[in-house]
Parts: sequence; structure tokens; C-alpha cells
Amino acid sequence: MSRPRLIALLLALATLLVYLPVTHFSFLNYDDDDYVTNNHEVQNGLTWAGVKWAFTTVHASNWHPLTWLSHMADCEWFGLNPGAHHFVNALGHAANAALLFVLLLRLTNALWPAALVAALFAWHPLHVESVAWIAERKDVLSTLFALLTLLSYTRYAQSVTSGKWQGASDGQDASPATRHPAPDYGCALIFFALGLMAKPMLVTLPLVMLLLDYWPLQRVAGCRLQVEGSPTPNRQTSKFNSLALEKWPFFLLTLISCAVTFFAQRNGDSVVSLQKVSLHYRLENVAVAYAGYLKKIFWPDQLSVIYPMPETISLPAVAGAVAGLMLITAAAWLWCKRAPYLGVGWLWFSGMLVPVIGLVQVGGAAMADRYTYLPAVGIFIAVTFGARALAERWQWPKPVPVAAAVLVLGACLILTERQLSYWRDSETLFTHALAVTKNNDIAHVNLGVALEQAGKTTEALAEYREAARLEPTRFQVHNNLGNLLDALGQPDTALAEYREAIRLNPKEPFLQDSLGSVLVELGSIDEAMNAFTNAMRLDPTYPWAHFQMAKALLKQGRDAEAIGEFRAALRLDPENFQMLAYIAHVLAAEENPQIRDGRTALVLAIKANTLTGGNQPYVLDALGMACAETGDFTNATAVTQQALDLASAAKMKKTGPIQQRLELYKNHQPWRESFLATNTAAAIHP
Repeated sequence: MSRPRLIALLLALATLLVYLPVTHFSFLNYDDDDYVTNNHEVQNGLTWAGVKWAFTTVHASNWHPLTWLSHMADCEWFGLNPGAHHFVNALGHAANAALLFVLLLRLTNALWPAALVAALFAWHPLHVESVAWIAERKDVLSTLFALLTLLSYTRYAQSVTSGKWQGASDGQDASPATRHPAPDYGCALIFFALGLMAKPMLVTLPLVMLLLDYWPLQRVAGCRLQVEGSPTPNRQTSKFNSLALEKWPFFLLTLISCAVTFFAQRNGDSVVSLQKVSLHYRLENVAVAYAGYLKKIFWPDQLSVIYPMPETISLPAVAGAVAGLMLITAAAWLWCKRAPYLGVGWLWFSGMLVPVIGLVQVGGAAMADRYTYLPAVGIFIAVTFGARALAERWQWPKPVPVAAAVLVLGACLILTERQLSYWRDSETLFTHALAVTKNNDIAHVNLGVALEQAGKTTEALAEYREAARLEPTRFQVHNNLGNLLDALGQPDTALAEYREAIRLNPKEPFLQDSLGSVLVELGSIDEAMNAFTNAMRLDPTYPWAHFQMAKALLKQGRDAEAIGEFRAALRLDPENFQMLAYIAHVLAAEENPQIRDGRTALVLAIKANTLTGGNQPYVLDALGMACAETGDFTNATAVTQQALDLASAAKMKKTGPIQQRLELYKNHQPWRESFLATNTAAAIHP
């Protein structure tokens, strides 16, 4: 094995080893639900319907079909095993590190600088977010295609520059120096299109190609468009124009991607208007964000999953950031002829950040670590090749730069391992975010969700209330407060929170659904029905409004109408195991014989059990009811015992009814219940 191949292999293996702890991490409650855990299209795996959905949806305010397909493939192969999903991210990151090394080696023929840049990319703590967060698969995947694009483009450019391919005769074996460049150009264009379909942040990649034309490909002579003393003063201008024109298909794809992305984010209400965040504030934040990214590259301390936007940005902070950026830009320009890697590295970094620097505000964050995943390579290039030039000029003994590189990489590894530990679960991640940031309402909300899921309701309530204090206009906080207060037996207080959430955002169907549910508890049936109807009007494809209306109808004894609404809910979401299990429960156990339908209940329960892998106690309980209703008491007893065992192992409360049903099945008796009587609130009529 040649030395470069060995280095690439060792780099990839070492990177995998560094990120091996992610195989024990869980899904997060931040975006992972949108992308995997609550996304039925993704959980169904690779299907023709799923492929169609991936290419036509703007779910999560993005159009990135390849990202959806990659998550579908994970679910197809690994189900909902979070460790496997994480490991795929780590594999992609390791592959990216090896590809970056190969790219830089081909561009510069500098073995150890290329290896150092790739190692910095692989082990820098700023990149933990992109790898340890399942929802950021789009970062890793798009970068994979970006590097393949640049590799193909480099082969094309080197073939064109050498011109030797023109001498290859028909039938002659094509070596790297003689092969025709057109296939490489075509591959670069295809990889670029695939990268944009994984994450549209790659729209600036054609500009990176132009930078590489200047250095190290040296397809443009001189650092300025006009060089003093040149006998043909417009030669560089003409050459630059021809290189830009050469890339017109790439720029066309960029324009298309920008349009599609803006439509997707505007359609998903993710684009923040100028009324909410002024242009003046955005420009101030641009300078401060650039400076912040640079600081975190060189001093990666207090990294957070969320950096909230401050209410105001101080004038000294803006002035200092602007002055620093202008100084760096001026130095890169002045030294571009002597040290072209400085200008290329700086423009790579600053240019690739333009789509996410905040001129178009998406969400409420001032900056994000994940945005540096590929842009930071520019800084790594500038620093590494700059350090090599200094070492050669000052004739440093070889052990000195080697020792410096080892110390830097060692520090990166230590900090990466520490940063990685914060990503093991939602509670740890958002607790850390609150420790290193101020006034972080989003972190309070997500920590509250994590605490609530862990059964720590008192702590969760405190986090939600703190989030509401920091940002009282965030409707999600009031909805979460309503859900938790309702679960704690405070429906009156929950009702006020739901009404406030709807006042802040009257267009969300799930808020109307939540309002209707708590109104049913309080006995305001007519008002609840209006809320469910409003939810259906806002989104005719929203299944939960039909489902909750059906439950309300059951409480009133309007069983036939309820069954009709249950069927409507299943038509809209036929793979929802929660609905399937509950409806199976109703059809198997309803006291009204005209409503009972054991065979249909059995079909629904079997489907729900298949979707959940046979490990959900309440699904198995419903399956037991359906088996008993069809006279299969042997299987009814077996699956109900399994449900009881799982519930006991999970330390679930209220397992008494399951035990009662089990005793009935042993005596060859089915379970019967009145859904009108199961909730006393249902007996209250307006």
C-alpha cells in the first residue's frame, strides 16, 4: 500500500474510533423527531411512495430528497436503533476526512499539509454537531458530494491545463494525463446536483472552484485582474471571465437551488421577516457572527447546540468585528501573490458562510457550529500552508512543526471527546447549552421536553415557565405548558395556555386539536367540536382532529359517528400505530354489539404490533382484546401476558386492568367496557 493510501485509511479509521461513542447515543428531541422518530414516511423505509414523497415534500422547511432517502435507508436496514443511525453519520464523516485528504493531495502534491488539514477537519470539536446529531445527516452527506464534485473538477481542470489529452489516439489507453476531460466535468456537475439535493448550503461551491483555479490549479496568472507592466493588461480579466463562463451549468444549478430553498423555507414559515429582525440588526450580526466563527475555530470553547440572538449588539463588538475582518481581508489581498493560499483559504471560509450568515434569517439562532463543517476547511488550509511556509523560510528544525501539529491535533481530540459527551441525550445536551449561553429560551423548552419525557414533571414545568418568561410570544412554549398542566390534572390552567398559543398562532391545526381535547375533559363538548372542526379546516390532511373528535363522540355515546371519524383518521394516516391500537381497542371491547368488530380489530392490532416490533405493552394489550373477541383465547392470554411483562419491566403504573383482562382470557371470557363511562367528564353534557 502506498503512503497516501495508508494515510487516508488510518485517518478514516482514527476518525471512526474518535466518534465510536455515538453508537450508544439516543435520538434527540430537537429535529430528530421531524427527521426520523415522528416521521412515518421515513420510518416506512425505502418505498416508491417514500421516494415520491422525498422528491416532492418541503417538510422541515427544506427540499433535500437525498437526505430523506438516506434516513429512509437507515430505517429500512436498522429500524429505530439510534446507535446505527449515529454510526452512519460517523462513517460519512470518516469518508469525508479521507476524501478531503485525497483532494488536497491531488491539488497541491503536499502530503503532510494535506494530511494535517484533513485531520483538523476530522477531529475539530466544532464539527461534533454535524456528526453527533442525526438530523444533521444533511451536513455530512452534502459534504461527501461536495468533495466528490471538487475531486472530479480537479481532474477535469488538470486535464485541460495539461492539454495532453488532445494527443490521445483512438484505441489508446487513457492515462490520468491523457484521458478526455468531458467525463470528469460531467461527473462534477452530477455530484454537485446530488450535493444540492442533500443540503442547499453548497450553492457557493462554484465560487470555490474559481478559487481553486487561482490556487493551486494556477489557471489564472496573478492575483489581480490587471497586473502592472503586463503587455496585455486585460489578459487576466479575459481568462477569469472564460473560467466563470466555463462553470455556467453549476451557476444555473445554484440559482435553481436558491429559488427552491427560499420557497421551501418561506412555505414552512421559517424565514424571519424584516419586521421581526431588522436589516440593520442583521448586518451587525453578520460581522459579529464571522468573528465568532473565527474565534471558535481557533479557540473552541463553550460550544452550544443553540446560540440565541441577543436583543441588542453593542457598538464596540460590531466595530471590533468589522475592523478585524477588514484587516484579515486586506492582509489576504496584499499577500495573495506571495502566499495565495491565504486569500483562497479566507475566501473559501467567508464565501461558503454567506448563505447562512444571517442576511436571510431562518429560525432564531445567531450562529450555529454545524455551519462551519465545510467552510472551516478554508481556514485550515490557510493556517497549515502558512505555517509550512514560515517553517521553510525560518528553517525551523523538522521536530518543531511536527511537535506543534501533534499538540494541536491532541488538543482537538481531547476537546472533541469532551464535546461529544454532551450529545449523548437531550437532557445532557440542553443542560450544557444553558450552562454556556444566556437567555436561551429554545434550550429551556427542549430541556423541558426531555425532563417531561423522563417523568421529571416538576423540573419540566419550571423550564417551560422560564422559556415563557424569556420569550412570551413563542406559541410552542404555551402549548407545551398546556400539555403538561393537563397531564398533571390542571385542565383549567391548561386551557388558558392553549388559548394563548392559538392567539399567537391561529394557523396551527394541532393547537386547535389540543384545545378541543382539554375542552372535552371540561365538558364543553360543543366548543370542543368547533375546535376539532377548525383543525380540519386549517389542514384537511391532519388526522388527529378526526381521531380526537371520534373519542369525544364515544364519550357522548354517538358510537356510529365516532367509527366514521376513526376511519377518516386512518385514511389520512394508515401507518399510525397509536391510532391503530386505540381503534382496535374500541372495536374489540365496546359494549355496544353493533359497533364491535373483532376481525377488523384483529387486523388493526396486528398491523400496529408489526409497526412497533412487538414491544409496546398497550399495542399488545389491544391485540389481546382483539384475539379474545374473535375467540382465540390462547393467543389472547399469551400476548396479554407479554404486555404485562413489558409494562412491569418498564415500571409502568396502572397495570391492574391488564391483569384483570388476563384473568378473563384464561376463563375464556372477552373484555367489555363502556367508553362513555371510562371518563367521568364525558358524562357531563352542556
